[in-house]
Amino acid sequence: MKRLTLVIGLIGLAAAAPSFAQECDLRIEGNDQIQFNTKEMRVSSSCEQVTVTLVHVGKLPANIMGHNWVLTKTEDYMPVAQAGQSAGPPNYVPAGDERVIAATEVVGGGEETSVTFDLSRLEPGGDYTFFCSFPGHFALMNGKFIVE
Repeated sequence: MKRLTLVIGLIGLAAAAPSFAQECDLRIEGNDQIQFNTKEMRVSSSCEQVTVTLVHVGKLPANIMGHNWVLTKTEDYMPVAQAGQSAGPPNYVPAGDERVIAATEVVGGGEETSVTFDLSRLEPGGDYTFFCSFPGHFALMNGKFIVE
């Protein structure tokens, strides 16, 4: 009888597991020390769209310690980051630049922002980099975006 109860319990746990769609929603944090809380983000190639939510867990305002989240091919990372410095505020992303796959707006401490994009533009196993394009941040605030 205990075996049957265990099996029923496991079936109940499987039914309560999070849906696969939740894996298409990613979260990343930025802080007042010019850091993201991760150097790698992974998403399944089965996702049609991906939503990345950036949460600024610091206290400083956007004009002093703003953060955004920008995604490019790794080969485009430095050129886009440098172009973002020239683009200036409010978001430090070159307008209409086709090398930018996705980007959020710049937020300050205690704020959050999201971007949703079509994953069909990315290839599983492709080489992608995410970064913050606020002036000077891209050297420290960057990581790999991996489509599995």
